[in-house]
Amino acid sequence: MIRIVLAIALCCAVASPCLAETCIASWYGRESGPRTASGERFNPEGISCAHRTRSFGSIATVTHLGSGRSISCRINDRGPFVRGRCIDLSHGAARALGMSGTARVRVE
Repeated sequence: MIRIVLAIALCCAVASPCLAETCIASWYGRESGPRTASGERFNPEGISCAHRTRSFGSIATVTHLGSGRSISCRINDRGPFVRGRCIDLSHGAARALGMSGTARVRVE
């Protein structure tokens, strides 16, 4: 019984960091209209984001580590393509987090 509990605890401890990352986030797009990588029209005031590897339509919870604010946004584009950044937020999502430029965030 103890082995089972320890195995479950170990699996949870190992799996959790794989789904979360801490990095610098940026925001993009002030103009609406262009198509995203998923094919839909980009809405800069919407709550959406771009990630390099996560699947389109999945939900990412982004927490601004400076302010503690958190939002859930849908991934509908690819990016960012700048080293050290893991997520690009739409202008509306960045504003909801209180970002003015880039910010250190946790993505889950």
